[in-house]
Amino acid sequence: MVSGLAPAPIGEIRVRGQTITKPLKNVGIAFQNPVMMPWRNTLNNVLLPLEVVQPYKREFKNPKRREQFIQSAQELLGTVGLRDFQKQFPWQLSGGMRQRASLCRPLIHQPEILLLDEPFGALDAFTREEMWVMLQDLWMQVKCVCILITHDLREAVFLSDTVYVMGPRPSSIVYKLKVDLPRPSTLDMMASDRFNHIVADLRRYIHRN
Repeated sequence: MVSGLAPAPIGEIRVRGQTITKPLKNVGIAFQNPVMMPWRNTLNNVLLPLEVVQPYKREFKNPKRREQFIQSAQELLGTVGLRDFQKQFPWQLSGGMRQRASLCRPLIHQPEILLLDEPFGALDAFTREEMWVMLQDLWMQVKCVCILITHDLREAVFLSDTVYVMGPRPSSIVYKLKVDLPRPSTLDMMASDRFNHIVADLRRYIHRN
C-alpha cells in the first residue's frame, strides 16, 4: 500500500502530503527471499530497475549516463563486500551474497522510501547480524526512509529509530517506542544493558497483546 502497488482498503496513505493513488517511482522494495534473475550477473541484477523504470530507462540508453549508473552500482556492491563478485551469476553466490545484492538493487535509483519485508528471515543468525551492519551502512550512504517488517526484536532495536508493535488481527499499533541508542549501531552494543532493556520492554508489550 505504501508503494502504491495495492490500494488501501480503508483510509488513505500520504507521501509528502499527497494521497497515494498509483505506484510510486521513488520507492525501493527488498523481499524476504533474494529475487534475482538467474540469467543476469550480479551487476546487471542490481542495474535492473534503471532499465525498466522511467526516467532512468531513457537515461540508461545514453552511454555516458549508463557508465555513471554502473559506477553507482559498483559502489553499492563495494559497500556490501561484493565488488569482486559483480560478474558472478546468482547460482554462483551464497545465500548471504544474494541477499546483499538484493539490498543493493532497490537502492540503485536512490529511493526516498525503502520497504523491507523480513529481508533476513531466511539467513542463519551470524549472517543475519552481518546483514544488519551492511544495511545500516547502505542506509547511511543513501539516507532514505526505511520501513522494516520483522519478527526479530533485536533486529528491530538494532536498525530502527522508532519501533511500532502491532497487535493481532485485525492489526493495529499497540505500542510505539523511540530507540535512543547512538548511531551507527554496533554488534557489541547488543551486549549492553540499555539495548537489552529496550528489547525486554518490547517483549512485554508483545506478550501482553
